[in-house]
Amino acid sequence: MRALLQRVSDASVTVNGTVVGRCDAGLLILVCSMPGDTNDTAQALAAKISKLRLFKDDAGKMNLSILQTGGSALVVSQFTLAADTSRGNRPGFSGAAKPDEAEALYLQFADALRNLNIPTETGQFGADMAVSLTNDGPVTIWLDTDI
Repeated sequence: MRALLQRVSDASVTVNGTVVGRCDAGLLILVCSMPGDTNDTAQALAAKISKLRLFKDDAGKMNLSILQTGGSALVVSQFTLAADTSRGNRPGFSGAAKPDEAEALYLQFADALRNLNIPTETGQFGADMAVSLTNDGPVTIWLDTDI
């Protein structure tokens, strides 16, 4: 799986004029399932994210995890994270998992975060979504599960 994490003071996702998911201080997580990913992959990614020290401590250093700060997460499916731009000017997306597999893994990933006691909301898989956020820092981190 591939994820792009953005530390936010707030974020929301809207579909057809209706807010379908939101979070306050915490993480906006754009996530893409790749071929070969499994439930174990989703669990491992959630565990890694839960422990990443991306939040400031009292001294202003990035030393606290989302678990330690009591932050929340907004998870949005983002197949374009699998873009292949090596040929021509139009990205290819064959590196993303098939939609039915991707949706299941996306939901398993969000559930894994919830099971780690991180309040988690989601976007709407496959929908045309408008994502709004206030990036805090800015702090933006790229993760691949093969690391």
